[in-house]
Amino acid sequence: MEQGIKLLPDIPRFYTALAEWLACMTFIFVLKRRITGWKLAAVSGMALLVQSVFLVYTQNIRLWLWLPCMMTAVLLMTGFLFLCLKGSWCDAVYCGLFSFVIAEFAASLEWQLYLFSFQKYEGKAVPYIVLLISYGIIYVTIGWLLRRQRTPDGMLYMKVRELWAVLLIAISVFAMSNLGFLQIATPFSSQYGDAVSIIRTMIDFAGVAMMYAFHALRNENRARRELDMMQDVLRNQYLQYQQSKESIDLINYKYHDLKHQIEILRREQDQEKRNAFLNQMEEEIHRYEVQNKTGNQVVDTILTSKNIVCEQSGISMNCVADGKLLDFMNTMDICSILGNALDNAIEYEKQVKDLEKRLIHVAIFAQKNFVILRFENYFEGHLELKEGIPVTTKTKRKEFHGFGIRSIKYVVDKYDGAVSISQNENWFELRILIPVKR
Repeated sequence: MEQGIKLLPDIPRFYTALAEWLACMTFIFVLKRRITGWKLAAVSGMALLVQSVFLVYTQNIRLWLWLPCMMTAVLLMTGFLFLCLKGSWCDAVYCGLFSFVIAEFAASLEWQLYLFSFQKYEGKAVPYIVLLISYGIIYVTIGWLLRRQRTPDGMLYMKVRELWAVLLIAISVFAMSNLGFLQIATPFSSQYGDAVSIIRTMIDFAGVAMMYAFHALRNENRARRELDMMQDVLRNQYLQYQQSKESIDLINYKYHDLKHQIEILRREQDQEKRNAFLNQMEEEIHRYEVQNKTGNQVVDTILTSKNIVCEQSGISMNCVADGKLLDFMNTMDICSILGNALDNAIEYEKQVKDLEKRLIHVAIFAQKNFVILRFENYFEGHLELKEGIPVTTKTKRKEFHGFGIRSIKYVVDKYDGAVSISQNENWFELRILIPVKR
């Protein structure tokens, strides 16, 4: 420390270790965890012990080793978070940097409050009481703020390019808040230790504010992008419905015309070969006439159009549906649920090599005070879910996977319903329950 500067006691290293550990625990309690129960308790206790021993042991190191020690502390925090939280290493690094900035602020503010307000009070318990109350208020507040920004699945899905902004904020805050404690004179130094302490606390507070603003803005942008993509899925399904309705109407007109032509041909020629050809022709046309008459025109159109796709792909689709039960739903919502559910089933069945096993069952019925929509398709292998979404078998455009199911959940949530996905032996089942509001 440069001569002439009024020295103040430095923050006890255990206080700093505790602040870093509590910051990590705040993220662990807010986000989705990889481990729980006694495993989480054991890992957390070990992390606090390691962090405390490391910081206390290195408190008197030389100045040129101070920065590597701080980096090591951040790495320890990141490793602790990676063990406890679900997600990628990018998520752990992000939480580690964020936790470090929070810990710097918490430790600085607590120590400043003690030195300037409570140090004059006698009693060995006073420092610990101030520590308990200060850390309690700080971390409960931060935890509440982070929970407000928690995604529904409790995941972060950080990307490498996003970490650069977080890393820049963390390095800038740490450098600016600690310049005053270096031996050289800087524009951020002061001849008075209390001023240096105040500057450090204020910079750390600004760092926490910037990190939280980045966190909130990122979550908001991510939610907006997902909503936009789900809206695109909704519009796409509605557009498919309109196109299918026009095509099916045209097919119906053609069907009636061909029907009369076949009758004329039957009367004009009575050859056995001609009759066989006409019978085959009539059978092929019949598939387009036999539409699903469920009592709801939207449901009829979607089921018929998807059935045509199934016929072209060698898929057998059986349907037992009471479309009138969905009369209370918006047309786009019906399109989204039926369209996405059947598109997913058809896409998978196309991959089944045995044509006899390409099967899809659809049922729409009422049970007590619920409308139940059940979609089943033959399924080979083991169903693996990730955040409630089946893991994709696609090799291309995986980033777009899952938005069909998410769009279904988004629509069902509007009607206070529930969506469940399960596997029953060789059958994949998507079940939707929507309460009937009388």
